[in-house]
Amino acid sequence: MSSFYKSFLQCLQEQSPEPDPILSSIVYSPAVNYTAFTAVLQASIRNRRFNTVSTPKPAIIITPTKESHVQAVVKCAKKLGVQIKIRSGGHDYDGRSYVSNEKNFIVLDMFKLHDVKVDSETETAVVQTGAQLGELYYRIWEKSKVHGFPAGVCPTVGVGGHVSGGGYGTMIRKYGLSVDQVIDARIVDVNGRILDRKSMGEDLFWAIRGGGGASFGVVLSYTVKIVRVPEINTVFKITKSVAENATDLVYKWQAVAPVINRELFIRVILMPVIENSRTTVHASFIAHFMGDSNKLLDLMNTKFPELAVKKEDCLELSWAQSVLYWANLDYKLPEEILLERNSDTVNFLTRKSDYVQNPISKSGWVSIFNKLAELGKCGFYLNPYGGRMDELPESATPCPHRAGNLFKIQYSMNWVEDDPSLEEKYLNQTRVLYAFMTKYVSKNPRCSYLNYRDLDIGVMTGTGVSAYNSGKMYFKGNFDRLVKVKTAVDPDNFFRNEQSIPPLHEKSLGIISCL
Repeated sequence: MSSFYKSFLQCLQEQSPEPDPILSSIVYSPAVNYTAFTAVLQASIRNRRFNTVSTPKPAIIITPTKESHVQAVVKCAKKLGVQIKIRSGGHDYDGRSYVSNEKNFIVLDMFKLHDVKVDSETETAVVQTGAQLGELYYRIWEKSKVHGFPAGVCPTVGVGGHVSGGGYGTMIRKYGLSVDQVIDARIVDVNGRILDRKSMGEDLFWAIRGGGGASFGVVLSYTVKIVRVPEINTVFKITKSVAENATDLVYKWQAVAPVINRELFIRVILMPVIENSRTTVHASFIAHFMGDSNKLLDLMNTKFPELAVKKEDCLELSWAQSVLYWANLDYKLPEEILLERNSDTVNFLTRKSDYVQNPISKSGWVSIFNKLAELGKCGFYLNPYGGRMDELPESATPCPHRAGNLFKIQYSMNWVEDDPSLEEKYLNQTRVLYAFMTKYVSKNPRCSYLNYRDLDIGVMTGTGVSAYNSGKMYFKGNFDRLVKVKTAVDPDNFFRNEQSIPPLHEKSLGIISCL
């Protein structure tokens, strides 16, 4: 039994308000029970790149079952001088919630704190941050068939990371980001106190709604507004090849998707495929319309007739069924499948992101299609903005990427082979594509989406130009305010990871000290 494990467990017992016989059952150490430790560590990992023998492992993992456990963990990590990593769901593209560059660290895994209470009369829900989106969606569906929540399309994404980083889904154009619906929260601060919106103050409440909650404390729960959805929702998926004018259709899509009726969200997936022994690119247009198929067809025939959507292309579903459809699950399955916490196929992967603010020319799209085919592996997910996103100011939450953006790009690279040489090849291919896209995307700064963590753009720990530039890419002008909030609530940078918000130190000589 490791001395650190014994010291931490003893500290937890001392910090507990009363004797707690279950403490030893929520602390996992490889030295005490390697099998159980490994099972808990791997349960939420969704990227095999960070699940290898050489991946740095935490000294211990704590899985709290009540809020007082979280308070005790924070106090003990602080007392023993160990870095704490906070994990809610595991859809963490660069593994920052369970991997560290520091020698000693622990993981606070919130997955057992996953209660969801929905009140359809007040149109609110209180959701603990260890819940997954599927659990939130199901609990809403249980209470009401005409309510939903505007968040991601993967049911196994953790609420804590998703919401604190912004959060978006197919209702982004109707209702904005997930954080736009947050009206209260409970957080454990650096001193181990539990604070709500009133006691934490508006600055901290602002910061944890899109600035990354793990920079400021441990968010225990969010109180959110649930939103109205129609009884009938319509979806379709239409895939076109280059020979079927896919390039022209994407060119037209960028002009239509951000300005069309806000009830309609059309994602485009551009993916290299092998066709007749050569690599080409297919474009898949995937839609969620908050209404019936007749209204959708009228809209498409008027605004985007080139896509030639037909009645037989459309499926009319409940909102919960549309969630299953978008998650690539069988929409005929019972909605209870949304409660399944480990339904993903886990591959090796990397992601990047960009925002497009000016229409890309037709020749530009031809070049992009050619580049995707040339590289042959990396794909694009194009997500339209507009609608509600045009109406909220950049400073409403830390997420500044609102008006002025036509769409967001997610660079998507997956592979299944456990081969370091292939990993380097695919990572490099994604970087080459990212560099190629420079002339088409946002500038000064080139912007990125926080929930698509990307360590290639730099770290925000420490001070100086690198940290400042990385912060601006995620937060633009809001980064300055986030630094001030961080300095006020966690001046010693206890809550930290490689891309957390840094505090402002008077002794710093870098550019951050001049904010």
